Amino acid sequence: MSDTLTHEILDDGAIWRIRLNTPKANILDMDKVARLDALFRRAADERDLKAVLIEGEGPHFSFGASVEEHLPGRFEAMIPGFHKLFERMFDAEVATLAAVRGQCLGGGLELVAFCNRVFAAADAKFGQPEIVLGVFAPVASVALADRVGRSRAEDLCLSGRSIDTEEALRIGLIDAIADDPAEAALAYARERLCPHSASSLRLAQRAVRGAYRERFRRDLDTVEALYLETLMKTKDANEGLQAFLEKRKPEWSNT
Repeated sequence: MSDTLTHEILDDGAIWRIRLNTPKANILDMDKVARLDALFRRAADERDLKAVLIEGEGPHFSFGASVEEHLPGRFEAMIPGFHKLFERMFDAEVATLAAVRGQCLGGGLELVAFCNRVFAAADAKFGQPEIVLGVFAPVASVALADRVGRSRAEDLCLSGRSIDTEEALRIGLIDAIADDPAEAALAYARERLCPHSASSLRLAQRAVRGAYRERFRRDLDTVEALYLETLMKTKDANEGLQAFLEKRKPEWSNT
């Protein structure tokens, strides 16, 4: 793997530790997403694998997906490619853990919220700021409510605000606060997952996520079409993205 994404095999293959390795932002660009996709494709065939830990190198988990790749001529490939990663995670049928420090925003939060268990440091901040740029978060739009409830998911997606670790724990976005969230995640995996059969864990993962997977696939297809075919034809979506890149306040036309 390129050093933009590091992959460490622990505990005789029972645990994989994956780090987003372009600090400080750890942007989820198409290259990094493709590498994650390849790892989860490989994970599906690893007989002894029981848990995958995802974390960010440096002070932050991720500032989110690449804004440049949201622009016309690039979003047409980027959005479906990012969404395919989540299908690949379903296919792998392996438990996923996330360890979060610092900022966890946009596509970074979508990735984290999709994991089975989330461990965070006290300094972590979580948000779906896409609306600030005039766009919306497709994966969060269909998946976040399963983790935090409908009204809380709608608040995060519609306001674009960030929340701290205490609020994230209170609403169920994360599962534990730890001084070292990666070590806490590894301890959880070793104590709660590794004693079990890897094949039985995969079947349990398939069982607990079966109905969720079908709903996720159906709803994400609808939301992806709304994004590609309607949102990105509006003036304000393009204005918001350009304003962010140009470091200026957007001028909304409401069209």
